[in-house]
This record gives sequence, structure tokens and C-alpha cells, in this order.
Amino acid sequence: MTSLPRDEVELSLLAHAERLESEEDLSVLPQDDLEEELKPHMKTPLSSREKRAIFLLTALFLSQGLPVVLATGSLPFLLRKNLSYSQLAIFSLSSYPYSMKLLWSPIVDSVSMPSIGRRKSWILPLQLMLGIVLLVLSFSINELMEEPAEHLYALTATFTLIIIMAATQVALTRLLIGWALKLLHESNRSYLSTCQSIGFTTGFLLSFTVFMALNSADFAQRWGIPQLTLRTYMRFCCAVSLSLVVWLLLEKEEKEDANENVNIKSVYLTMWEICKLKHVQSLLLLHLFAFIGFQADSDVTSLKLVEKGLTQEFLSISVLIGFPFQILGSYLAGRWARGNKPLKAWMLAFWPRLAMAGAGALIVWLFPGQPIPAVFLCAIVAQGMLSTFAMTIQFGGMISFHSRISDPLVGGTYMTLFATFNNLGTTWPKFFVLRGVDMFTIAACNVQHTTLTKPIECVSQQGKAACTQSGGECVIERDGYYIISGICLALGVLSVIFHMIPTARRLQVIPAEKWRVSSG
Repeated sequence: MTSLPRDEVELSLLAHAERLESEEDLSVLPQDDLEEELKPHMKTPLSSREKRAIFLLTALFLSQGLPVVLATGSLPFLLRKNLSYSQLAIFSLSSYPYSMKLLWSPIVDSVSMPSIGRRKSWILPLQLMLGIVLLVLSFSINELMEEPAEHLYALTATFTLIIIMAATQVALTRLLIGWALKLLHESNRSYLSTCQSIGFTTGFLLSFTVFMALNSADFAQRWGIPQLTLRTYMRFCCAVSLSLVVWLLLEKEEKEDANENVNIKSVYLTMWEICKLKHVQSLLLLHLFAFIGFQADSDVTSLKLVEKGLTQEFLSISVLIGFPFQILGSYLAGRWARGNKPLKAWMLAFWPRLAMAGAGALIVWLFPGQPIPAVFLCAIVAQGMLSTFAMTIQFGGMISFHSRISDPLVGGTYMTLFATFNNLGTTWPKFFVLRGVDMFTIAACNVQHTTLTKPIECVSQQGKAACTQSGGECVIERDGYYIISGICLALGVLSVIFHMIPTARRLQVIPAEKWRVSSG
């Protein structure tokens, strides 16, 4: 099990890695350049205008995190109660647009309505549409969630639309950075990174940790509080979006500089030229297959633990426990990425991540009955923390490498391209991993004294329900989770030994100028 995050909401289709990758999307400028741009000198007192700007920017970053984590993190966990893994695989397709926003981000950068301003041209309609979709969906979401199998494709299509709108907001990050640099005094621009961190992290905590705990009937009964329904939470997200619309209508946008204009054709051509570089092709291929070994752990392990009796509120709390290790990992990754071997820590971190993926499968195998011993709960938390730490080391080390090799003249394009393929590396295998669990599972309905002439399968939720109605009991003869975990681990070990490490060693010694379009 991975602990949530940037990669994971653990119980979910949004792995802790994904949250890390979501934050990478918020760092589309080369990190070294961004730090220079935002480096404070002597901080001056914040004016009322700057305080208002900081609150607005934080709220905008918060609004990016709320729907993404709800749709790709918490919701799949709730759906698992009534869907098979194969059906969850279909729903997981709704998260794919988040990793493909590179396809339309240049349009966001270049197309605008001068009458209302470059940023508002996109932020206002996106927030308005998102709020309306969430509000309309909230009226029927409880009914849809009661019989999700019957409405699977409608749910998938609706949340695909929500993810596209949220992903487009993330694509606006470059514009928000430019806006912030105008709103904040030079000595206070370091607050921008704080706005990003607080905004997106708060959105993650609200949509996963807080929602999952308050949505639990047992948690609500234990503490004597009303249960937070999905309908109510979606209306809260709607209120956030519509409140931002009103706020933005009242906010005056700064004049844009002439050099802010982006030529959409030139951006796509630059991306194509970057992709033609042999070194870049090797790096992109590295990203696409780097996470195979941990995919079953990040996508399925937590769901299996909940099936066996672990409470969702415990998993929510375990995520909070992992945050200090995430911060420590980020700090160490920055230090270890210095020198002439920037990918050394990234390579070494593969081994503890693979070990923790194997440990996650072992924890599921050894899961005891109720009550769960405290020692076993500690083992679950420890596995999540170590996995999170290693994941953060890899994320931070690779981001530092991206910053080092990006061409300063088109650094944002480089970072966006790298972030896209990094995200795709954690996204594309999900469908196949989830489908594989059901494909390799053998489960039969054991019915005593039956007159049934056709055996009842016990893999899908419909089959399990039919078995129960027939007075039978589903017996799992072979759990496909363990087979998929073994396949992922085997592929992970082989790819690390024969591809990841050799390729990373070769790429990290290539001079920075060789990565630039002008150098070829």
C-alpha cells in the first residue's frame, strides 16, 4: 500500500504518486528559475491588496485540488462497494485526461478575450461550468451511487468532463504565476509557492482525508455527528467554484504585457522539436514505464485492505501521518540531486519502493480477523510511510533533473512535456491492472442442496448478489490481486535492472546543452 499522495489517495485510483505529479503540474517553470524569480530580499509588510491576492491565489489552487481528488481518489473507493475491479477499470478512464492536458495547454496559453483579460477568459467560464456541473450532478449522485453498475458509463462520462475542466485549470498555472508576479511586490513573491502548496494540499486533505472520514457511518456514529454525504460535499465544491466566480468578477485584472502573448503554433512546433531529440525520447520512455512495479500496490492494495476489514477512517488518518515523511523526502531529494549524479537517489529509491510494494501484498495476505492487533496496524502505517518517503525522493530527484536539463528559453514547455509523460506513466497501466485482478480471479458460488444447472460466478458484484440470493457463499479459489502484484513486481525488478538504471546513468552524464533544441 502506498500512503496517499501526490501519489496517492491510497484507496484509490489516484496514487500518492499522483498527488506528487499533480504538484509537478503546478511547477511548470524550471525550479531554479522559479526560485530566482521568487527569491525574497527583505520582505516588506503585505498591503491589503497583496493579502487579497494571496487569498485569491490560494483559493484558486484549492479549487484545482478539490474535484481532482474527489473524482480520482475518494469516489473510486466508494464505488468499489458496488462495482467489480473490471468496472472500476472502466471508470478509471475518466482520470486519463488529467495526464493529457499537454494537448490543449498551448491553446490555454494563447487564446483569450481581451475585453475581460487573459486569465479571466479561462478561469471564469471554467469555474462557472464546474460549479454548474457539480450542482446538477449532486441532485442525482446518491441514486447513481446506489446502482453504479447500471449508470457506469454515465458516471464515467460525467467525471471525465469534470476532470477535463480541472485539468484545464491546472494548465492555467503558468498564467496564474504571471498574474501573481504582478500582484505581489518583488520582496513578497516567495509567497507564491506557499499559495500553491497550501491551496492544493488543503484541497487534497478536504476531498480525501476529511471527506472519507466524515463519510464513514461508523465514524459519524462514534462521534455523534451527522454523516457527510457525497451530495452535500459536491454542493460544497460547487459553492467554492461559484464563490470564486463572484470574486473574480469583482477583481480587477492587471494589464498584460505585450511579450506575454503566446503563439500557439510555435509552442506545438517547439514541443515537436523537443520530442525529436534522442535524449528526450529516452527520458520520456523512462517515464512511461518507471512505475510498473508499484502499480498494483498503489491501485489495489488499499482497496483489498478495506475489503478485509480495515476502516476507511484509519486509512485517512494514516495519510496524515505520512506527510512529515513526504516533507523530509522533498528536502533530502533536493540535496541528493546536486552534483554530477542527479539521478542517483532516483535510481536507489526504486529498491525500497519495490520492497514496500511486496510488503503491501504480504500485509493483505496476512491480514488478521477482527479486532486487528495494534502491531499489525503499525505495520500498515510503517509500510505506507516508507513507500511515501521513497516515492517523494524519486519525485523530487526527477524534478530537479528536469530543471537542470530544460532549455531556459522554453523552460515551461520542457517542464510541461516532462510532467505529462511522468503523469502518463502512473495513469496508463491502471486500466490493465484493475482488469487483470478480475481476469486472474477464480471464485465460485458454493450452494448446498441446489437445483441450479449453471454455476454462478462470484467475481462481479452482480454475481455475488445472485449467489447470496440463492443462499450460497462466494468462495475465492484464486485471488487475482496476488498474481497481478507478482507480475508487476517481476516486471518492475527486470525493468529497473535492465532498463531504468542503465538508461538513467547514461542520461545523467549528458551535458545540459545537449538537451536543448538549439543544440540538437
